[in-house]
Amino acid sequence: MTGFATLKDSFTNRGLAATIDERVAADVDGLLPAAVQSLDMQEETVYERFRNIGDDLGRRLFLMGVCRENRRLFYHGMSRHLTEYMPIVYAPTVAQSIMQYDKYYLGSDVAYVSIEHPERIKDALRQYAEGRDIDLIVATDGEGILGIGDWGAQGAEILTGKLAVYTAAAGIDPARVLPVMIDVGTDRKELLDNPRYVGNRFPRVRGERYDAFIDAFVHDCLELYPDALLHWEDFGRPTAAPILERYRGDVLTLNDDIQGTGVTVLAALVAARRIAGTSYDDTRILVFGAGTAGVGIADQLVDDLVVNGGMDRTEAMGRVALVDRYGLVVEGQDGLTDGQRKYARKVGEFPALADPTDLAAVVDAFRPSVLIGTSTRPGAFDERVVRAMCAHVERPLLCPISNPTELAEAKAADVIRWSDGKAFVITGTPSAPVEYEGVTYHIGQGNNALMYPGICFGAIIGKARLVSDRMLLAAAHAISGMIDVDEPGAAVLPPVSDLKEISRRVAVAVAEQAIAEGLNREPVPDVEAAVEANTWRID
Repeated sequence: MTGFATLKDSFTNRGLAATIDERVAADVDGLLPAAVQSLDMQEETVYERFRNIGDDLGRRLFLMGVCRENRRLFYHGMSRHLTEYMPIVYAPTVAQSIMQYDKYYLGSDVAYVSIEHPERIKDALRQYAEGRDIDLIVATDGEGILGIGDWGAQGAEILTGKLAVYTAAAGIDPARVLPVMIDVGTDRKELLDNPRYVGNRFPRVRGERYDAFIDAFVHDCLELYPDALLHWEDFGRPTAAPILERYRGDVLTLNDDIQGTGVTVLAALVAARRIAGTSYDDTRILVFGAGTAGVGIADQLVDDLVVNGGMDRTEAMGRVALVDRYGLVVEGQDGLTDGQRKYARKVGEFPALADPTDLAAVVDAFRPSVLIGTSTRPGAFDERVVRAMCAHVERPLLCPISNPTELAEAKAADVIRWSDGKAFVITGTPSAPVEYEGVTYHIGQGNNALMYPGICFGAIIGKARLVSDRMLLAAAHAISGMIDVDEPGAAVLPPVSDLKEISRRVAVAVAEQAIAEGLNREPVPDVEAAVEANTWRID
């Protein structure tokens, strides 16, 4: 490797932190100025420049540029400023990067595979990995990006944010992660008409050809990296659940939009019940936004009612109702997905419900203790809805978790005020503490970043063959002890500032559960020691 190539390799480049001897050994002496600067000094320069940039998108572009040049320097900064950098590197700012990808694309930090060339999948994976061992493959087809929909190949930016969180939170070695943009076209006309669009310029491929390409992708990934975990990211409603169900019984795989978000909401619910002094028997769940994420959350909560609440599955599923754009989901409606159909209520079950599209009226009829928003309909949880929740439950849990921020169903401050401080609240993006009647209410962030890094790291450390339902439930319960149930206004999720400890606890719990179920491919004598030994650190 030439000196210039060494400096361009972000996994090995140390920048000015390299000593004189290291520069000579790496053949970069003479390609750097004479001074040797510590990592701390370099990071201070980066942070100063970051603070001087006036807008969030500009800040993200700058930070990801640092990441492409020097991973150690980037992650040193993430470690120091985790709470400040997270919403810039990942949601919500990553949405701006995705929507303007065509304007700012200057080079790749992901592997691209095209449905036009399935024979080249292995080549793309090898070219990105450059001979490195791979533990984790994160792939998207860009159809269901955050709350902003189909962005085709521009969805590649979600992967850069995701991977940054994996390493910053769980300590997964960034050199052992492979991000892949699966380009199958796009149905967004503005992209197809844009001469600067960087992806395949045809409508999104579906059906048998799409399924065959995904099969080829999975086959090639596992042939090259047989023990790697395959993470499906932001696939759309038509494909996300079917892909997960097709492979989860045979492959180490996760879809965090379906499973990770549900586990995060479950963790909040466990804490809310502890604070309120309620039980599983008091739990009724209404999901507003019956897409992939909404149904996935319902599935996780039902699994917990069965496994830890002692209910049979029929009773547990009967405690869930869904609302979509046509109102309460009932049997016989046209176009129901398999996920929606299993939670559909009987026609005429609520005779007093005159308007099934009126969310407040549905709340009055169904009387949920938990209201979850995955609709991307801003303001849907209005004062009528919040007061209806409080009319039937002393301390309801409201989860307006759609993101980005402008698509959230409610603002935390409004929910606290309309509920007279009784409601527990989690939001999808960061919310400032709320002062109300002399109490400071801390708002938990219902971001799956609290869960997926630890879940995947735990599965990898536990040498798991599969990600089981019980492994996911173990993740949710692992962090409930981090909540101070006696503190007035306590959040029902630990703060992002504790992300490293959250991820460590989740990883240990998931690995131990994998071993308890006999899902480990080889022995792991000491899980905590294995987590510690395999946590990547900046040297």
